[in-house]
Order: sequence, then C-alpha cells, then structure tokens
Amino acid sequence: MISAFLLALGQLGDPRILRVLFKSMGITLVLFALLGVGAWFALGAALASSGFADSGLQGLLAVLAMLIGGWLLFRLVALGVLEQFADQVVEAVEAKHYPGALSAARPLGWTGQAGVGLAALGRNLLYNLLALPVALVLSFTVIGAPLVFAAVNAITLGRELGDMAALRHRGADGSVPRPGRATRFVLGAIVVALITIPFVNLIAPIIGAAMATHLVHRGALEKGRFGNAV
Repeated sequence: MISAFLLALGQLGDPRILRVLFKSMGITLVLFALLGVGAWFALGAALASSGFADSGLQGLLAVLAMLIGGWLLFRLVALGVLEQFADQVVEAVEAKHYPGALSAARPLGWTGQAGVGLAALGRNLLYNLLALPVALVLSFTVIGAPLVFAAVNAITLGRELGDMAALRHRGADGSVPRPGRATRFVLGAIVVALITIPFVNLIAPIIGAAMATHLVHRGALEKGRFGNAV
C-alpha cells in the first residue's frame, strides 16, 4: 500500500495525469460555482418572499450553502467527474508501469463508465442511509458519527476506485481482478483522509485512481492473472 501511494505521488507530474487533473478539477470547481449561483438566486427568492430581502445576508447565506454543500458533496462530485476520465489516469499508470497489460485492456467507454458511476452513486447513497441510524445513536459521542460515515465511505470509495482499474481487465467469463476487501478498505480510508485536507482534496481522487491501478496489477501478478504480459 505504501509503495502504491509513493508511486502514485511520483507520477503526479506526468503530463497525462496533469491533463486529467486540470480537467477534472476545472469541471468540479465550475459545478460548485454553479451551486453557489443557484444558492444565491434560491436564497434571494426565499428572503424576498419572507420580507427580509438583504443582499449582504443573501450573499453570506449563499457562501455558507456553497461551503456546506462542498463539504458534503465534494467527494461524490469529484469522483463522478473523475470517473469520466478514469481510463486516462489508469492508462497513464499502465503505460509507465504495466505496458503489457495496457495493450490487453478493454476500456469500458463512456457508456460503461456512466453505468459504473451510477451504480457507485446508488451504492454510496444506500450504504450511507443504512449507516445513518447507527450514526444517530453514536452522535452523543461527538466522534462516533464521523467515524461511522468515514468507515462507510472508505468501503464504497475503495470499491469505486478499484473498479476504475479492474473493470478494464475483466475476463471473458465476467471475472474482475479486484483487490481484496481489506485492501480496498485501506485504499478508501487513505483517500477519505486525503479528502479532508484542504487543497489536497483536489488531487485525492487522482492519487486514489493511480494507487488502485497499482494494487489491481500487483494482485493480478501474484495470482498469475496477466502472466508475462505485465
């Protein structure tokens, strides 16, 4: 895991990775800017209807709404955007470290990636809803609820990142060389932790996708999945 993390960090300067980073970062920031604009108009209408029209208050509330929305939704939005460019991140890592596997890959394409993204979104929402009662019970402990959601998101995020790399190498029989559950959980936990760090959260999904690629290929190598192709 440490080796995969260091290799992912070492490739952040790769022009192919940088192109994906700038595209995904730009689109994510535009989406949140649109969230802020939407919040501005929605709050303006709400304040006007209540008789408390005030541009200063409206602006403050819009900023707060964008910050809160960003905190809650950043991971979902950033990953959703990244999934549309996931193949490019994985291809960059494979081209540098696993050229044999790159030539044998079967990319999902836009349609396949969209389907995987929707499935991941549904799974994430379901798991978080199931965790909500537990988090409410532990809310009196202050740290209990955040830990529950961090654990749930580590599970779902590890699965999503693993799929980005593994599904490109699915077998004819439908088998997928996913890393083990424990490996996926640790991967997800690392990226969840990175997402909580300002500015680092912008590159966290890229680091996670690169790490997942290394973990998928190393696990497949151990099982002889790619033979001498890697």
